[in-house]
Amino acid sequence: MDYAYEMIVCIVNDGFSDAVMDAAKEFGASGGTVMFARGTATHEAEDFFKIAIHPEKEMVMILVPKELKDNILHALYRSVGLKTPGQGIAFSLPVDSVVGLSHPTNAEEKAEEET
Repeated sequence: MDYAYEMIVCIVNDGFSDAVMDAAKEFGASGGTVMFARGTATHEAEDFFKIAIHPEKEMVMILVPKELKDNILHALYRSVGLKTPGQGIAFSLPVDSVVGLSHPTNAEEKAEEET
């Protein structure tokens, strides 16, 4: 199955969600959702990554067309990655269905063509 959208999830230290969205918007994202979270990393993780881990986090979820995903992930790595004050990680997940967007999905376009 070929997915038209990807959900990018970026988890950063508290206070860095604006930096996440600035980097993502530079490469075509139109918006995102911020959720406040708490990290549970251990001292072993701090030793492994050689960073101090702050428990207060912000999780930013950004739904983007698949073709924008790689550029946005690279921008997030550069601007808020683990070696920055944001100490962020980012990953993407395929999204197979979307409703409520202002532009049609592939399935909606096909349905309109059939009528």
